Amino acid sequence: MTLNPTDPLRHHGDVDAEPGLLDFAVNVQGERPPQWLVERLVAALDRIGRYPSTEDDARARAAVAGRHGRRPEDVLILAGASEGFALLPNLKPRLAAIVHPAFTEPEAALRDAGLAVYRVILRSDHGYLLRPDDVPPEADLVVVGNPTNPTSVLHPADTLRRLARPGRVLLVDEAFLDALPGEPESLAGDGTVPGLIVLRSLTKTWALPGLRAGYALAAPDLLARLAAHRPQWPIGTLVLEAVTACSEPLAVADAELAAAELVAHREHLAAALSELPGVTVQQPASAPFLLLRVEGGERVRQGLRRRGVAVRRADTFPGLSADHLRVAVRSPERCAPLLSALKAELNVGAIS
Repeated sequence: MTLNPTDPLRHHGDVDAEPGLLDFAVNVQGERPPQWLVERLVAALDRIGRYPSTEDDARARAAVAGRHGRRPEDVLILAGASEGFALLPNLKPRLAAIVHPAFTEPEAALRDAGLAVYRVILRSDHGYLLRPDDVPPEADLVVVGNPTNPTSVLHPADTLRRLARPGRVLLVDEAFLDALPGEPESLAGDGTVPGLIVLRSLTKTWALPGLRAGYALAAPDLLARLAAHRPQWPIGTLVLEAVTACSEPLAVADAELAAAELVAHREHLAAALSELPGVTVQQPASAPFLLLRVEGGERVRQGLRRRGVAVRRADTFPGLSADHLRVAVRSPERCAPLLSALKAELNVGAIS
């Protein structure tokens, strides 16, 4: 099926972040991978003259398993977490419940396959927190992000465990969880929850959006169902090397330091934004981005573009409106132009 680029479910932050704009629309941390990771990938180039080996795959799975306290057979290396979403139709759910507002690729993939989807719309007056009773009991696939994009809400792990039941697959998208110190509420290391799949991404923390690297954690039989009909050699040598490198203890320690720094940056940005008239910051926030509600949001977003700043429109997320905007967390120095442009644009709106 040909994808419709105007479908709001297919809209992503890179569309908003045109070249030449200061980018607060995309959630990738940094403009390039760290030098040590670049050097690992460059060294692996010598191996791309042959097909990816089973040894490379086994090494990557073992590294991920060691990182999360799982077995290597519980790991499936993916071409980004997005591949995991694209594989969801292989599970053949009778009714998929997607918890929104959230990343839209899972729903898009399921709808493209002609499968039934039920939207669980969380409410702002409840802090966008999930209650297990919100999910219809007949749903045999439930998809939820933790922390959730774009609300930046972190759901308690025990709440997510309560969604599991016999005959149901529970998919938890943890693409941003390595950006939280200590990775609280993660289910990645829990092999006891029946029907659980956890998706992880290397894109955000390690600035690897052009490589497409991620993995799934689940029981082997469930991974086999998810991976049905994949082509031979679905994962390239460089992806396998990146997954291996970013799962090793020194890399995990580096990610932890970066996560701690990100907390300080998020608190600074949230405080500064909250001082602006007509701006409401969704709190508490846990991810490397903030959800804003801004009076005249679409006018403000377009005004920011004219001032050279890109933010993510959020009305493409089910349950949100044109007054919702998502902004990526950056350092205070990098956020200064955003705050200046936003303050100027809000003043223009007040005058008009």
